[in-house]
Amino acid sequence: MSGPSAVVFAYHDVGVRCLRTLLSGGIAVPLVVTVADDPRENRWYASVAATAVDYGLEVITPASAELPALESRIRALQPELLFSFYYRSLLPTALLSSARRGALNMHGSLLPKYRGRAPVNWAILKGERETGATLHYMVERADAGDIIDQMSVPILADDEAREVFAKVTVAAECILARSLPGLLAGTAPRRPQPIVAGQYFGRRTPEDGRIDWRRPAREVHDLVRAVAPPFPGAFADIGGERWEIARTRLVDRPAPGKGAWLFGADDGLYAACGGGGVLRLLSVVKAGAALDVPPVARMLMQRPIALV
Repeated sequence: MSGPSAVVFAYHDVGVRCLRTLLSGGIAVPLVVTVADDPRENRWYASVAATAVDYGLEVITPASAELPALESRIRALQPELLFSFYYRSLLPTALLSSARRGALNMHGSLLPKYRGRAPVNWAILKGERETGATLHYMVERADAGDIIDQMSVPILADDEAREVFAKVTVAAECILARSLPGLLAGTAPRRPQPIVAGQYFGRRTPEDGRIDWRRPAREVHDLVRAVAPPFPGAFADIGGERWEIARTRLVDRPAPGKGAWLFGADDGLYAACGGGGVLRLLSVVKAGAALDVPPVARMLMQRPIALV
């Protein structure tokens, strides 16, 4: 094998774009390790496996329990670098020393903020106005190694998770492209990152999308944006029926009374939340079909529903 090489563990859009960035930069990739695509999953992102096949690369999809057995194989390949780009499992510590110039991870936040799972979704949920991508060395503890480079991207007031994820993917691609020369030359900067309490976040579940209308309108809006499709979505039980709330907008409109209410005005649906803030419900799905908003809004003009 001639030229610099890297073994790549990757998944999702970040995995695809960063793999292509390596190839575009003249890096040989003798092995791509990814996760088998699950036909039961709503896979809205690009396939690393398909990309690897398209470029004629060897690709494998081992189970998590098989990862330690890869150490000897990767050492035999003698790669300069090992990368993890949104791979779904934490790599065994023994693998981290198998590349001569180190093992690196691309994380979808501005570390040390939002370590762990679902960093884009958590950043939106917490009301952040920016996030980004961070390239860092991997150590035994997740998302804790020295930082090489970061790039921030804005989170606009009505951005949904998929839109922010697309921005983070571009940031990841830019960071990797500009960091490669220094990584190969051994001159890339290394900045230790502090371990900040409360900055590790866990996996989210569909039930985490349940709306509590007693919360401020801004918090409800951020929840809707953070889990909007293709993620599992925000929902509430209204009048004994499940409403899936896919899109909202903060509006300056008086509430019909104290407390949380669903009401209609100007052929639109509105939710008065805790503290008096109001959201317009722009996209609602009920019983698997988009809600016909105007007639429901006209009915609720006369009889608002308490959201409790």
